[in-house]
Amino acid sequence: MSLLDKMKALVAFYEEVLSMPHRSEIARELRDQDDMFLFMLYSEMLGIPNPAYYYTLELYPYMMEQFHDWHLRMGMDKSPMTGFRCC
Repeated sequence: MSLLDKMKALVAFYEEVLSMPHRSEIARELRDQDDMFLFMLYSEMLGIPNPAYYYTLELYPYMMEQFHDWHLRMGMDKSPMTGFRCC
C-alpha cells in the first residue's frame, strides 16, 4: 500500500468514527428533507398552491414510486388524491 492509499483509508476511518453516533440523526434529517420535497411536489394535487408547479410537473413519473410510502408517513391511510389510487 502506498502512502496515499494509507492516508485515504485513515481519512475514511476518521469520517466513519465521527458519523457513527449520528447515523440515525442523519437518516432522519434526510428523510425529513425528502418528505418536504415530496410535499412541495404534490402540494398542487393536494389543493395547496405551488408556484413551482410547472417546473415540478416533469418529476411526477419519477416520484410516483415513493408516493405510497410518503403518504403513509404523513399519516394518510389512503391516497389523498382523487383519481390516483396507490393502495
